[in-house]
Amino acid sequence: MRQVLARAIGGVAIIGLIAGAAACNSGSSSDDTASEGNCGYKLAFFGALTGSAANLGVNIEQGFELAIDQYNKAKGSTCIEVAKFDSQGEASVAPGVARSLVADKKIIGIVGPPFSGESEAADPIFESAGIPTITPSATRVSLSSKGWKVFHRAVANDDAQGPAAAAYIKDNLKATKVFVADDQSAYGAGLADVVKTKLGSLVVATDKTEGDGKQADFSALVQKVSSSGATALFYGGYYTNAGIIRKQLTAAGWKGTLLGGDGMKDPGLSKASGVQAAVGTVVTCPCSPPEAAGGTFVNDYKAKWNQDAGTYSDVAFDAANVFLQGIDAGNTTPQKLNDYLKTVNYKGIANTYKFTETGELDPNFIKVWAFKFDSSGDAKADVEIKTS
Repeated sequence: MRQVLARAIGGVAIIGLIAGAAACNSGSSSDDTASEGNCGYKLAFFGALTGSAANLGVNIEQGFELAIDQYNKAKGSTCIEVAKFDSQGEASVAPGVARSLVADKKIIGIVGPPFSGESEAADPIFESAGIPTITPSATRVSLSSKGWKVFHRAVANDDAQGPAAAAYIKDNLKATKVFVADDQSAYGAGLADVVKTKLGSLVVATDKTEGDGKQADFSALVQKVSSSGATALFYGGYYTNAGIIRKQLTAAGWKGTLLGGDGMKDPGLSKASGVQAAVGTVVTCPCSPPEAAGGTFVNDYKAKWNQDAGTYSDVAFDAANVFLQGIDAGNTTPQKLNDYLKTVNYKGIANTYKFTETGELDPNFIKVWAFKFDSSGDAKADVEIKTS
């Protein structure tokens, strides 16, 4: 018995020596072990990769993916995986896609959804699963009033963007007659309602259209705008509809200014309208010009994707890095990562991010810019609009 016991103890000692030698030879430390323990997880993009407003979703996904790619290169391995979920930007499609996302237990954080309608449809599912989200672009005010603990918004909502658009119409265009229309989406109708409220008696008429990509003939709207005497049309909706509306307004001889929100801030508008027809169209965005982003982001983005950063690419890059910083600190469950977001104060390349109790961006970091389409077919920075 004594011989058997001695052999067993000796065996354990030898195993311990071998393990210790392996650790020394690999150069591992407690810090390395912790770092390795923070790998093997996924961050997800949820939003439109196809559909009539896909350009906006692709801009965001590419900024998100660039951040993770750079993080993994710094780690020397595929530490965090990218997971992509295409909602098509549709509220009717989003719940099924969201259920597929939450079934993957390696996903611990989500950048998205980009649009307000799909957010209303998908966020309850993310809330039930307890997976934290950071939307880089969904601006409907009511999203933060649902009691969702996992909801975070990295930009200002329409209570900032709407008044800014109204101020631009009053102070920059000095329009005295304004027509307001929207596409009846959660985003478009919500933004248009705020603009109408702020413009008050300057609004001479209103109208509704079908959702983005679902209507090709806007002759009824064009006739109403032309006969209203309005010199400005504010449209709450996305770039495809807006481009077709601008094309048909121009063909009808209307020479006023088309304005809209961030959903129209995409070269897809000028593609739908024709470049010359789009010139002078104004869009607001609770974002800074992406070409003004800090660090090496502008060059890095172009090098990876062979195109310039688009609307919210920089914000999505920051949102992903907020999550990655949390993961690096050991927050490797959805609950821990969500708790971390309550304390974050992150200075990114587009803005600084700190969230209120309801998940809104801290008011100190809110910004809204106006952008104007020019002969390049893109919307270029015009002026920053003060929201206070």
